[in-house]
Amino acid sequence: MAAQTLAQLLATLPEEERIILTLHYLRNLSSGQIAAMLRVPEAAVLGVISSGRARLTSALEN
Repeated sequence: MAAQTLAQLLATLPEEERIILTLHYLRNLSSGQIAAMLRVPEAAVLGVISSGRARLTSALEN
């Protein structure tokens, strides 16, 4: 149940959030590694992780 729900929720996220959260939580990459891979500031990656996690948490609670 939870894995299917999480996969469904991930699919509804904006592409940027989906990619970064997948790399961070499912591929176990650090924010620094993701930033280097995507050529963006690490602070931007951390912001997306934070907002994406909040969005997923909120959706799971409803």
